[in-house]
Amino acid sequence: MNILAEELNKALEGCVAGRLMSGMGKRIYFPKGIIAQSAEAKAAPEKPTQANATIGMAFGKGKPLSLSATAECFKGLPVEKVIVYAATGGLPDVRDAWETAMLKKNPSLNEAVEKGEKNYIKPVVVPGITAGLSYTADLFTDKGQPVIISTPSWDNYPLIFAERREAELIEAPFFQGKALNIDSIKTALENSGKQKRILLNFPNNPSGYAPTNDEAEKLINLIKESAEAGNDILVMVDDAYFGFFYEDDVYKESLFARLCNLHQNVLAVKLDGPTKEDYSWGLRQAFVTMGFKGMSESENAALNSKMLGLIRSSVSCSNTPAQLALLKSFTKPETLVEKAAFFNTLKERYIIVRKFVTSNICQALIPLPFNSGYFMSFLCRGFKAETLRKELLSKYSIGVVALPGLNGKSYIRVAYSSLDAEQIPGVYRHIYDAALEIMQG
Repeated sequence: MNILAEELNKALEGCVAGRLMSGMGKRIYFPKGIIAQSAEAKAAPEKPTQANATIGMAFGKGKPLSLSATAECFKGLPVEKVIVYAATGGLPDVRDAWETAMLKKNPSLNEAVEKGEKNYIKPVVVPGITAGLSYTADLFTDKGQPVIISTPSWDNYPLIFAERREAELIEAPFFQGKALNIDSIKTALENSGKQKRILLNFPNNPSGYAPTNDEAEKLINLIKESAEAGNDILVMVDDAYFGFFYEDDVYKESLFARLCNLHQNVLAVKLDGPTKEDYSWGLRQAFVTMGFKGMSESENAALNSKMLGLIRSSVSCSNTPAQLALLKSFTKPETLVEKAAFFNTLKERYIIVRKFVTSNICQALIPLPFNSGYFMSFLCRGFKAETLRKELLSKYSIGVVALPGLNGKSYIRVAYSSLDAEQIPGVYRHIYDAALEIMQG
């Protein structure tokens, strides 16, 4: 094992992150190679002979060489910054800006920081939440280790954890009736050994549900009780749809805000980004933030270096123009106004869907609880969701997503976020009619 990896492992020895570390996590390190030596050269004091011959970019008179066609694509952004490599963990200003926004959106986390309890690494930039989840899986999961996810779930979770990392997925029915199924989550935790790994995705994809204030407290207490019993727990918080909360009683902070300060045996990982929050799906950037109660400076630095090593060994660094675009959006006063308008558009669509589903009962379709996000889903009764999906596509040219569940159950996910308000009643009427026809044979 590389000596740098051994040094990082020693720094993490005895803490929850070190105990949960996978084989790959233990092997990975951030090399003191080209990137580190280039950063050192940039920071060197000015001298008459100064020159930087470290990084593999082409410069002329101190500026990067750029094609005019490329420059034309990024009007409004400084081309000399757009075309150069970003730091492995992201542009420092972007990391700072996202951390500031994260604290503003999570008052309980901000309160902890003000008390001197900053138990997390600075958000690290990664090329999308999928990449962030993959890096987290690389760091903390090995073959055969159980990972708890909801059923139904986003279809990328099995790919990342079961196929890439060969983990054992424990699929738990997170939803029951119109609520979060706390008992099911408790049972899954109890049946997953002394080292527990659980993925929480709220607002949930595909159900469109986020816990109420009461449910969030019960969930946090459940994890705390397990930690107090001597278990090490990795809680991955997929906040892809954070902020799209449409009901007053929904818990409106990230669970990470409480979990990263919950207990020395709880390692919380927050995965978020502007993809959904800032309506920038194709820019492919996100952030990974990791924390646990009592984190020391050396443990913080070691975890950060481990994450940088994974980035360096895969994509090297994230997209620079996307980071600059995000940074620019933070400085424009129009951004908050536009985001509020877009939120109201989505909330209006949610209200229309809620009204339709409440007013129209369909024996063939049972709605999962929903109160947030981009989606809602139905459990198909007595037939396969794939049958309904194909029928809607062939008969009405309506596209929905069919998802498998446990024990032969299957679900239809409807992304009302992509439907104009006036389309919604007609689309849902066709979904109901097609489902009834299939159910009745």
